[in-house]
Amino acid sequence: MTYCVAMNLREGMVFVSDSRTNAGVDHIATFRKLHLFTVPGDRVIVLQSAGNLATTQSVVSLLRARTGEPDGHHLFNVKSMYQAAELVGGTVREVIARDTGPQAQSGIDFGCSFLVGGQIRGEDQRLFNIYPAGNFIESTPDTAFFQIGESKYGKPIIDRVLNYDTPLRPALQCALISFDSTIKSNLSVGMPLDRLVYLRDSFSDTLQRRVDENDDYFRTLRKGWSEGLRRLFNELPAPPDL
Repeated sequence: MTYCVAMNLREGMVFVSDSRTNAGVDHIATFRKLHLFTVPGDRVIVLQSAGNLATTQSVVSLLRARTGEPDGHHLFNVKSMYQAAELVGGTVREVIARDTGPQAQSGIDFGCSFLVGGQIRGEDQRLFNIYPAGNFIESTPDTAFFQIGESKYGKPIIDRVLNYDTPLRPALQCALISFDSTIKSNLSVGMPLDRLVYLRDSFSDTLQRRVDENDDYFRTLRKGWSEGLRRLFNELPAPPDL
């Protein structure tokens, strides 16, 4: 399974993805699910993937290979983030149509989903949620974040804390806590995490890093969150009729 979250905020954007995949308890591996297509000073496009690993890898590989085609339509020359989302959605449909043909009756789920966000010079930053059918929706100030994969455990903290005006530092903190909650409740989501913070109009991907189990800040954050929840719970009033 997978968990990815992307936030589109006034100051910029936050992207965090886990890296665990599994095909049963005896086959667990690590694969990057956050992918960058960057032209410094012109565009930063971030893809986050969930679903069938073979499908998502094929989609990303095709998108990367096609950036080398001088006359092609690819992520390094599209004019808008909307066109980038269209291109990713079309590639999803292409790969699924190719792979499901002779195996349609095999029972294998070839579906996948993507979050596509970033900024291309000449327009504002944008964020899209691309569904397995290749269609998509765009975030708005009223819906400032998207999740894909195993989202239910990490959603409550984001719902309570985040809005469009949340600064980037607490937004990243909120995203990491949502991952801690998800990892705590679901073994199919795991470390390390890949995260990227994008500053609006910077056209730079330098604020990225990998967070592993030994990351001092993440360990401090998850310890403080756990202890704080227990302390708050113990301070709540008891039911009056017991």
